[in-house]
Amino acid sequence: MPLAGAQLLLRMYERVAASNVKKEIIVATTTESEDDEIEKLCDEKNIRFFRGHPKDLLDRHYRAAIESSADIAVKIPSDCPLICPEVIDRVLNFYIERNEEYDFVSNLHPATYPDGMDVEVIPIDILETAWKEAEKDFEREHTTPFIWEHPERFRLGNVEWETGLDYSMSHRFTVDYPDDYELISKIYEELYSEDHIFDMNDILQLLERKPELMKINELHNGTIWYRNYLDELKTIDSKHKININRDIKRN
Repeated sequence: MPLAGAQLLLRMYERVAASNVKKEIIVATTTESEDDEIEKLCDEKNIRFFRGHPKDLLDRHYRAAIESSADIAVKIPSDCPLICPEVIDRVLNFYIERNEEYDFVSNLHPATYPDGMDVEVIPIDILETAWKEAEKDFEREHTTPFIWEHPERFRLGNVEWETGLDYSMSHRFTVDYPDDYELISKIYEELYSEDHIFDMNDILQLLERKPELMKINELHNGTIWYRNYLDELKTIDSKHKININRDIKRN
C-alpha cells in the first residue's frame, strides 16, 4: 500500500536509513511467492534483502544476521512506518555504550513510547541461544520472547521515553488494521511534503492540532499480539503490560 506516493516499505526504509548509527539494513522477508514482489522492489531500489521462513521469524532473523556477519541484530517490525530515527539511535546507542552490561536492550519492557516505535537490540550470541533453545510457537514467531521471558537468565535493559510519559496504550502508529493504515496515510499527507523525515514530536503536534485523527484507529489502542498468550507469559500482567520486577535496569 502507498504512503506519500511510494510503497509503505520504502517509506519505512527511508526512516530507518535516516538514523545516524552505523548499520546495514536488511529487509527480512519470506520465501512465499507472494513476497516475490518485495524481492523485486528491493532489487530495483538496491536494498539488501533476505528471504527466510514465513512463520519462524526467529530463524529468519538469525539467518539474516549470520549471512551479513552481524555482531548484533536490531529488530524493527516492518509494520512500523512512523518509526523515528532518533528513537532508533537512542535505543541502539544505549546498548553500544553499555554493551558489557546487557544481553538484550529494547524500548518495550516496559513500553512507554507510542506503539509503533519498537526497537530491539540482540547481540548475535544471544540471538543464537534463542534460536537453538526456543520451542514455543510464539517464541519462534516473535523472535525475542524467549529472551525477555527469562530475566533470571539474561541481563535485560530498557530505554524509557525521556518525557516520562506513557503513550504505549493510547497512541497507535503501527499497521495491523485498515484503520491504522488510514491514520498513517493522513499523517504522511500532512507532514511528508514539509519534511520527509518528520519526527515523533511532529506527529504528536499534528495530533494535538487535529485530535479528530486520533479517533480513526482508537478502537485498536492497546491491541498487542501477546494478548493471546497471557496464560503462558509470566512477565506480562492482565493489562497487557510488561511486568518484570527483577534484574531489569532502566535508562
